[in-house]
Parts: sequence; C-alpha cells; structure tokens
Amino acid sequence: MDTPALRRQLQIKAGVAKRIAKEQKIYRDEVEELRRKTDKLAAEGAEEWDIKNGNRMTEESEKMVKDANVRLGKAVGELRDLVNAAKKDPALAEDEALLKAEEALEEASI
Repeated sequence: MDTPALRRQLQIKAGVAKRIAKEQKIYRDEVEELRRKTDKLAAEGAEEWDIKNGNRMTEESEKMVKDANVRLGKAVGELRDLVNAAKKDPALAEDEALLKAEEALEEASI
C-alpha cells in the first residue's frame, strides 16, 4: 500500500475504533441505568409488565454491548495491523495520522 493510501486508512480505522469504543461505553452505561430503574420498579412493587419490559430492555442493551465488543475487537485488530505496517514505512515514522492511530488504539484497548 502506498503512503497516502496507508495514511488515509489509518485515519479511517482510527475513527472507526474511536466510534465503536464510544458506542460500547454508551451501551454499558445504558445497561447499568436500566438495571437501576428495573430494580427500583421491583422494590416499589410496580406492575409486572413494567418490570418485564425493563428486563427486556436491559437484555437488548446487553446484546448491543456484546455486539459492540465483537466489532471493537475486529476494529482494534485491523487498526493494530495497519499501525504495524505504517511503522515499517519511513515516510510515516512521525506522521500525525500514525500518532493519532496509536492513540486511538490505546484508547480502544482499555
């Protein structure tokens, strides 16, 4: 892959990894919030339908967390491979796109 194409792919893959990591965090927060709401409803003796609906929504959000985990793993793997390839290119040694991609890789791997 030539240098401009590699630089462009670094930018794209870094953006993808950041976006999916952000989605994953949002879904995790949503699961926690829904669990709190459902537990509160159960403690207050709310209608059974409300509790079941809360549980159903929590399960759906948990599925989205799992999906985001899979997509994030794939994106991080692709970005890692691209960063390794870019490090071998002397023209990209100190390139901003490479530095941002490494930063995105670090953030997404946490």
